[in-house]
Amino acid sequence: MKLIIQIPCYNEAETLEVALNDLPKHIDGIDEIEYLIINDGSKDNTVEVAKKWGINYVVNFRRNKGLAKGFMAGIDACLRNGADIIVNTDADNQYNGDDIEKLVRPIIEKRTDIVIGERPIDATEHFSPLKKKLQHFGSWVVRKASKSDIPDAPSGFRAYSREAAMRLNVVNEYTYTLETIVQAGRSKIAQTSVPIRTNPELRKSRLFSSMFGYVKKSMLTILRAFMMYKPLQFFSTIGGISFVGGLIVGIRFIVYLCIGQGNGHIQSLILSSLLIILGVLIFVIGLQADLIASNRKLLEDVQYHVRKIDYDGTKSKNEEK
Repeated sequence: MKLIIQIPCYNEAETLEVALNDLPKHIDGIDEIEYLIINDGSKDNTVEVAKKWGINYVVNFRRNKGLAKGFMAGIDACLRNGADIIVNTDADNQYNGDDIEKLVRPIIEKRTDIVIGERPIDATEHFSPLKKKLQHFGSWVVRKASKSDIPDAPSGFRAYSREAAMRLNVVNEYTYTLETIVQAGRSKIAQTSVPIRTNPELRKSRLFSSMFGYVKKSMLTILRAFMMYKPLQFFSTIGGISFVGGLIVGIRFIVYLCIGQGNGHIQSLILSSLLIILGVLIFVIGLQADLIASNRKLLEDVQYHVRKIDYDGTKSKNEEK
């Protein structure tokens, strides 16, 4: 069984070697461990540091494309190089490398396909009180959207089986962490979490420039993922609110009409009609979106089988060499 540990990098020359030195060289149940970095358009000597250390694979972007695209490019490279398990970790040494064994153990034992590291958020000193609350709130929203029980959704310390990795799709350009959980939950891919340790902060996070920006992008990512996988439920809820609101206003107009005061409340009739029509239109949009979502599921299934043929064929050629 082959494990490839991938690390997205953007100008990480100062911290990368520390993170690489912390990675495990042997894990019981794993026959081979290899290492891969995704150089996301770094302007420093990140790649030179990685090669000097002895990294096995380098995925190079000539310009910065963001965490989501880097993650998927790494997954693609890992699968093409025969990974049975893929672990994603950070180049700033945020996560304790010894805990990689805890991440991969449930996959080795075939108990699940995705394992996400649960950080001790409340005990992390460099997290502000506001960030801790937002982390908990964001994870709660993801649990509701994905119907999962993952306690730390933004955690980037995670492991994927080869089967789960071949089913991954990330369409947003911000981050993979939230969308992949919603996707796995809605697609019934087995996922779980394990408690992990974190290391002292070596540098500030580069994923967001402000707390407001982080919250906004995270909520939009969750909302978009939910709309993609449960569009009828999403649009029916919005349409239902509009429709019921229209009925309430319409009933109010009828009451006034019955007591002889209808002439002064014609605007209520207009508003009621608009809300009811809007509710029906939104519901129709939901039906169309649901049909598109069904087609998406078919395309994802086709994509999975194409990937399986492609990646497994590449794996067989690598093994023959």
